Amino acid sequence: MYKPLDSKDIESELSYAYLHAVASSVGINCRTDNRHADNRCTDAILTCHEHFEGSYKEEIDLKIQLKATIAKPVETPSHCSYFFRGVTQYDWLREETQIQNRMLVVLFLPENRGEWLSVDPEQLILKNCAYWLSLRGADASANSSGTTVYLPKEQLLSPENLLNLFQRISKNEPLKYVSP
Repeated sequence: MYKPLDSKDIESELSYAYLHAVASSVGINCRTDNRHADNRCTDAILTCHEHFEGSYKEEIDLKIQLKATIAKPVETPSHCSYFFRGVTQYDWLREETQIQNRMLVVLFLPENRGEWLSVDPEQLILKNCAYWLSLRGADASANSSGTTVYLPKEQLLSPENLLNLFQRISKNEPLKYVSP
């Protein structure tokens, strides 16, 4: 018997759609990973085949942990908060011993499900936006259920910002968590 997706499943699928649309628009390959990889905090892998000036790397992979939420973030002029459930995933993303680049991407959706997506002959609109965050080097969680992270608003997951992120990675620029 067919079971329709619940709201959490739909939120998750929209986060994949957002990531895929942004990456594809600038020629970056986006592929989803399997459930075993998801247990290691990898929902998707982005691969950029670009030669950036001043870089010696021409193929760069970036592992992505996707989250989506309708919870309204606490906002400051420069940051949005997100309560990251799951200390195991948080700890894996903050490890500094991994060679692979990893990012958390959080899609903030409107509270009202009817506002998430709209389509007409002129446009497809997915409401609100996603931000990216490196948790590498972040402090350990103070509790066992999760921790609040702060996503800089300047790290909007946009086509331009995604290319800039890959350019930084191509030059071995360290991407570390900076507490606000």
